[in-house]
Amino acid sequence: MMSKPLVLKNLRIIDPSRNLDETGTVIVGADGLILAAGADALNQGAPEGAEIRDCRGLIAAPGLVDAQVFIGEPGAEHRETLESAGRAAAAGGVTSMIMMPDTDPVIDDIALVEFIRKTARDTAPVHIYPAAALTKGLHGEEMTEMRLMRQAGAVAFTNGRHGQRDSLVLRRAMTYGRDFGAVIMLANREDYLGNGVMNEGLLASWLGLSGVPKEAELIPLERDLRLAGLTKAHYHAATISTPESVEAIRLARGRGVNVTCGISINHLSLNENDIGEYRSFFKLSPPLRSEDDRVAMVEALARGEIDIIVSSHDPQDVDTKRLPFADAADGAVGLETLLAAALRLYHSGQVPLMRLIDALSTRPAQIFGLDAGTLKPGAKADIVLIDPDEPWILAKDALLSRSKNTPFEDARFSGRAVATYVGGKLVHSVL
Repeated sequence: MMSKPLVLKNLRIIDPSRNLDETGTVIVGADGLILAAGADALNQGAPEGAEIRDCRGLIAAPGLVDAQVFIGEPGAEHRETLESAGRAAAAGGVTSMIMMPDTDPVIDDIALVEFIRKTARDTAPVHIYPAAALTKGLHGEEMTEMRLMRQAGAVAFTNGRHGQRDSLVLRRAMTYGRDFGAVIMLANREDYLGNGVMNEGLLASWLGLSGVPKEAELIPLERDLRLAGLTKAHYHAATISTPESVEAIRLARGRGVNVTCGISINHLSLNENDIGEYRSFFKLSPPLRSEDDRVAMVEALARGEIDIIVSSHDPQDVDTKRLPFADAADGAVGLETLLAAALRLYHSGQVPLMRLIDALSTRPAQIFGLDAGTLKPGAKADIVLIDPDEPWILAKDALLSRSKNTPFEDARFSGRAVATYVGGKLVHSVL
């Protein structure tokens, strides 16, 4: 709870939940809730004793909501803890994130859901919501007790980095989850076709690396979409990477399937050519695709066919990442670069700022039923202040994450989160 109210004035306010884009003031009460946000906010006067900050030149937006974050704790705290992930998130303007169940032990029972929620409340400066395992141990063979974990605070059900091989188990899980509004979120990767290490194509041949064809994503996605249509479940494709996947989802929506989808910021900002001389920090799952694919995905995001952008934050250490490309683990950290990399799409004129903030905040909050993604009066004051034009260079050693496996080392950015508030409390600032 705040010790005193807060007034942020003279800033541009972008709130997709109200389709609001105007210059004005944000007023936060002592209880950490938004009292007003808009051009006319000051008509009601500033609360007595409020801290007043002149934010001329900055943008106020709902705190970002990152719907796919891998964290080491429990089991691999050397890579990332809930506390370190929370600090990294705050530095990137992320005020809410959904944590994947790929831990040791796996988040597949009530006790672990409750452990994550309690530890996050006690140690992390941002909101961390657990996504629970769809199947026990993430093995794809036996359903977890989804309803009880939902009641304990799980916001989605997923096999994390893995797809779901057994279609009958998936059908049963979708049918069961439908009855209490569960979101079934899956990665789309066919294990046998998808056992390569980069995008299948001419570049992979030149580098002598095994390729992953687009069909390795498309085939399981189309299966999942058919089962979602059969069961009437809410299905979320976690991270698609090809225009063929967008087309499959468009056709499914035309049939009435309740489907949403996300994409990693890496697949909107980078392409297979960035791998260069076998740079393992660019080894991701799904793999980075061609430049034509990247451009097509940016266009699909701008049209709203791709619902959300995620960081797919996946910390790895030296032992798993600094290896020959084919042997290195997949994944990159991304909480601290999510916003800055996304702003490249705005500066290039490819995605309007309102759609970008919607994909980073409002829409993921809506999909997963989170109390976030809005600046409307009465909402929690989870706010990110953005300087859209500040130039900066990412220094790997300056990352707050315990792991440093970023594909954006020494990258030049324009724009960043300069202050982050959670419940009206300042949790990060570079002002």
